[in-house]
Amino acid sequence: MQGKLLYEYAVIRLVPRVEREEFLNLGIIFFCKQTGFLKCLYTVNEARIEAFCREVDITSLHRNLESFCSIAEGLQTAGPIAQLDTPSRFRWLTATRSTILQTSKVHPGLCINETETMEALYQKLVLY
Repeated sequence: MQGKLLYEYAVIRLVPRVEREEFLNLGIIFFCKQTGFLKCLYTVNEARIEAFCREVDITSLHRNLESFCSIAEGLQTAGPIAQLDTPSRFRWLTATRSTILQTSKVHPGLCINETETMEALYQKLVLY
């Protein structure tokens, strides 16, 4: 039997009015140090966001979420943060913020397959 891998994840949240502390889960950032796996997935349900807060700029939201994913992937075009090592990029992405896009606290777990576990968490925490 294959050994289990320690992983960490955080949920990406839309917090349109920080003072109200209300949020919608939009995505997930998933990290496994042992394998160097770092990936970001998100979904922008425009109808749901519109019902939640009409003032959200959907174009900017998409752009900012794409930046999260580009940094997670370490793309050259994503700027200096994307050039950091994988653990540093994960810590930067999950740092506490007081902006419209925030992440939950980091949660740990054990898995055998990072992609399958990330997809299951994404389905459970974001899509349902």
